[in-house]
Amino acid sequence: MSEVQPLSGNWLSERTHLRKSLRRTDVTFYLLCTLVGLDTIGSVAASGPQGLVWMVILAVVFFLPYGFLTTELGTAFPVEGGPYVWTKLAYGRLAAGVNQVLYWLSNPLWMGGTLAIIAVTTFETFFLPLGMAGKLVAGLAFIWIGVLAVAASLHVGKWVPIAGAFARIVLLGFFMISVVVYAVRYGVQPLAGADFIPTWSGFVVLVPVLIFNYVGFELPSTATEEMTDPQRTVPFAILRAGLSAFFLYGGPILGILLVVPASQIQGLGGFIDAAKQVLTVYGGSVAADGTVTLTGAGAVLGSVCAAGLIVGVLTSGVSWAIGAHRAQAVACADGSGPAYLGRLSEKHGTPIHVNVLSGVLASVVLVTALNLSGGDSEKYFTAGLALVICTTFISYLLTFPSMLVLRYRSPDVSRPFRAPFAWLITILTTGLVGFTVVVLIWPLELPSAFEGQRTEYTLSQVVPLLIVIGIGFLFYALGSPTRARDRELTSTSA
Repeated sequence: MSEVQPLSGNWLSERTHLRKSLRRTDVTFYLLCTLVGLDTIGSVAASGPQGLVWMVILAVVFFLPYGFLTTELGTAFPVEGGPYVWTKLAYGRLAAGVNQVLYWLSNPLWMGGTLAIIAVTTFETFFLPLGMAGKLVAGLAFIWIGVLAVAASLHVGKWVPIAGAFARIVLLGFFMISVVVYAVRYGVQPLAGADFIPTWSGFVVLVPVLIFNYVGFELPSTATEEMTDPQRTVPFAILRAGLSAFFLYGGPILGILLVVPASQIQGLGGFIDAAKQVLTVYGGSVAADGTVTLTGAGAVLGSVCAAGLIVGVLTSGVSWAIGAHRAQAVACADGSGPAYLGRLSEKHGTPIHVNVLSGVLASVVLVTALNLSGGDSEKYFTAGLALVICTTFISYLLTFPSMLVLRYRSPDVSRPFRAPFAWLITILTTGLVGFTVVVLIWPLELPSAFEGQRTEYTLSQVVPLLIVIGIGFLFYALGSPTRARDRELTSTSA
């Protein structure tokens, strides 16, 4: 990176607190934890067998091009902050700063929204019911355990996503083995060949969730300066984690379709319901009305799987937070936000201030959404997941084309990996995330939880998005003292 110095002097003083803690294997497991989100498996299965077909199609037209794109950017510009640095070099500090706020705030929205409610719903399904107060307490505990995990030094904190990756492999592997045992004993429901035929309506419904399943490749690059040999580590991790994630998604989705009738699969409870039904093979029964009761070994294994699922969704949030919080701290230290949020802990080398603020925001999201939805978990989950995807994907509308822009703006920068078909992969990735944003804000068919409530649904997306964008501009204004000092230092040195 001798050709380009993308960050201000203020960040250069903060970076002295960083320590190289991530090895190649660490980054691979970190990415695996990031890519395999247990919160969306049920949403894909709810669309039936064509969900598997669209998963394969999008692996070719999105997942693979996206991997090429982020590999080139991550190896050509190996600077802490990843997406913020790429967009700043491509479009300037203002655009990058607002874009980064969208990327960062999607994490507290996700933690306080879909992930917290998945954890709470899983607890209620396998352990005991919670009233409104119980949901709030459990959700807040979930959020702040995540805050503490992200606050630890990366040398320690990296073990959380590594543990999450192992939890996914064990949980999903055990689920698939149990599906086989269940099929041998009770048989499975037949899947008609016609149900695998991809349709336009299926595409519209599935693209947002499937693409959301496939994103996260850029996250290791937010901690580039904490890696050993990032230019070799990033391509290695993206290749191996990407292949593993594809199979870890496909197997459980097929398992759910073989066990749970399509009419009974919900986005929130699909994986939970399927796991419960499959575990009856070890002890339990399914009543005529579909009610599942676990007994004996089935109940014990159900509790273990429930705990594994809760750990899985918690580590998803932690792994994204590790990256998103670092990128936001870099942006603030660079003058795209309040300097206070750009400070790193001298002891841990982590962005403590951004981390705590994210925990507060996630808590506000949890309390507000539960009260607005009246405790309706499915409604809360639907609106929350759509909003998280929107905020993340709007940021990608700038991040993805930055590869092509930088090919022209910084042609002399060494690129250890050059993505093939640069124009094509930019159009595919950017076009698909743009399409996703449109259909989430104004879906052709409203989600069942919002049937007949288009205004309420649209407001649940548009109002928070406008607030987040407004925060981005506010942060940029608050970063003006840092930018002024940077200009003064530059003029003095000149």
